[in-house]
Amino acid sequence: MSPNTRAMTAASAYAFITGAKVAGLYDHGAGRHLRIAAESRGDQLQGFDGDRSAGFGGTLPELYDVTDKTFVSMAIEGQTARGYDRASATFYDAVIAGTTVQVYDHGANAWHAFDVQVAP
Repeated sequence: MSPNTRAMTAASAYAFITGAKVAGLYDHGAGRHLRIAAESRGDQLQGFDGDRSAGFGGTLPELYDVTDKTFVSMAIEGQTARGYDRASATFYDAVIAGTTVQVYDHGANAWHAFDVQVAP
């Protein structure tokens, strides 16, 4: 799973599960803030990755990254989002705890942590 897709997945999962608007992420692995925003309404999502000038979104269970031209599936189960990234042929789990999203990338066998900046 690419770093861009992980960030998109983290922001999307947080927006869907909490209903809050995402105004940014801090990527602990990269040690930097990401200009990424996401907002959900029901089963629909709109998002924008300002670092790549890339739109993303869609209707569950499918999200689309306009710049990378790739689909990611997502299913919400409580505080967890699970799905499949078609570009890397990789499954993932995204777990929400407070304002932290932990994304487990099954292809890399690794966890990736993001702190969420919530829009007022």
